Amino acid sequence: MSSEKGATFACNPATARLVSVKLGCDPKGEKIVYVNGRTVVIRDLSDPTKSVTYSQHTQTATVARISPSGYYCASADVAGNVRIWDIAGSDQVLKLATRPLGGRVNDLSWDGESKRIIAVGDGRERFGAAFLADSGSSCGEIQGNSKVINAVSIRHQRPFRAATASDDGAIVFFHGVPFKNDKIIRTHSNFVQDVRFSHSGDHLASVGSDRKLFLYDGKTGETLSEIDAHNGSILACSWSPDSKSLSTASADGTVKLWDIETKQATTTFTIGSDVASQQNGNIWASENSIVSLSLDGTLNGPTKAVTASTLLAKPEPTFFTGSFDGSVRAFDLPSGQAHTVDGQSGEGQITGMSADEETGYVWASTWTDGRGLERLDKKAFSSNVRLDASLSAPKDVAAASGVVALADSQGVTVLKDGKTVKSLSAKDGYSAVAVKGDLVAYGGADKKVHVESLSSGDSAAVFDDNRGEVISLTFSPEGKLLAAGDSSGRIVLIDVVEKKTLVSSRWTAHTGRVASLAFSPDGLRLVSGGLDESIYVHHVDQLLKKVAIKNTHAGGVTGVAWQDDQTVISTGSDACVRTWTIKGI
Repeated sequence: MSSEKGATFACNPATARLVSVKLGCDPKGEKIVYVNGRTVVIRDLSDPTKSVTYSQHTQTATVARISPSGYYCASADVAGNVRIWDIAGSDQVLKLATRPLGGRVNDLSWDGESKRIIAVGDGRERFGAAFLADSGSSCGEIQGNSKVINAVSIRHQRPFRAATASDDGAIVFFHGVPFKNDKIIRTHSNFVQDVRFSHSGDHLASVGSDRKLFLYDGKTGETLSEIDAHNGSILACSWSPDSKSLSTASADGTVKLWDIETKQATTTFTIGSDVASQQNGNIWASENSIVSLSLDGTLNGPTKAVTASTLLAKPEPTFFTGSFDGSVRAFDLPSGQAHTVDGQSGEGQITGMSADEETGYVWASTWTDGRGLERLDKKAFSSNVRLDASLSAPKDVAAASGVVALADSQGVTVLKDGKTVKSLSAKDGYSAVAVKGDLVAYGGADKKVHVESLSSGDSAAVFDDNRGEVISLTFSPEGKLLAAGDSSGRIVLIDVVEKKTLVSSRWTAHTGRVASLAFSPDGLRLVSGGLDESIYVHHVDQLLKKVAIKNTHAGGVTGVAWQDDQTVISTGSDACVRTWTIKGI
């Protein structure tokens, strides 16, 4: 009994308004590297299913850079920690863990020999540090800036040079090695957001909130050119591989390509004029590959932690993810190609998602103004259902055969054809709901599972085998079995036909709340995902058989589904989507 990791559909970089996002790439220009939450993502530009993630930071990661050799990645976090780890193999062996700064690291830069690193940011006692990549020993003093440093770049040719860009409006130019302050350049009149040496080492470029681009001599730091480049703050710049051109990304919603010889913009890409089109970062990865990042994300994958998900199997398998920021994305399987579902009416968190295979629609419960349901397909939100204003924000939704059930902090509401057919109230409300045929199941803080018929009028059957708040519920494909996961990590299996509990204490492997459950299409296996970052697969006939998959999503697993009888698809707080092949069970 085992599992094999499959494709990873990576998340976007994390973004914030008017904050420069540092994107990096490998020496061949085939992959880009960035961070989101505690996760570092190395993403293949030609095949999104070949992405690699690293989740060993215990704090929120802020920046990652691949060494010029291509063998290592250095990544940093908000607490000032820097981790250098192997990317040549699959084991991600840690080479060095050090803490050069006492606060957030905003940027990192390798020297051309992959031996030295400069880390900069908000270090409280100091804003930058230079150290050796193999030992962490100091190799210079990064001094001269009086405020937070936003960016750093090291010239890859000897004699080594380095430059830092700061909120104090100054660029400090360093000689090395060891690195020491050579001069302070005060060309900008506002925050300096990014600074980059060209690949040839001949030039240095800087951009800032004063909307200007400056060019300097790469060896001496002498100012060569001043360009009024954009109509908004310039948050990032990147050199072409041949060092003849430069790309700039601005909050005015444009990306411009500049010819260094003529100092003229040769191409302007207008992304948009709204806030969401703000360009926070870019990287010129290869001759024909420029990647730019909008505030709302131009890279495939959700930008925020995924809070709910569901799989719509027909007509083509599509995995939907709903995020903390209210965005929904649809992933075509098995390719992993993704797009944002358009037309959302609100910005509240997606709390639950459920696919109705009979109608072909997906339903999402959201914390929107109307505190209601949103109906969507692969392309767009098509309508919403406004519930009674007295209802609290919904916690879960289930849909099947045209019936939709919503659980909230006051009870359960069941709708058909947009009309309420049943309304159940409870003092503490309910956290989970499931629908299959004529049956609706619900549970919550009372630690009980209630199952009742929508048409018979019989009183609900109650099962009290859970030991914590019931968080997740799911029916088997034929509707005979019901699984319930709770906040204690316990999973209970119920035969709803015979009205008896089949499993009450054996499936307790999770050490945290069971956030999601799903039966395989053949109904023989149950997969669970939990806050403990683990996934477990159980066999419903051979109760002692299970497959454990640990450390799957940093921050916890929030959604699991079956792509087919052997493939599990999962998502979590790291905003990534992954697949797993299950063997021997």
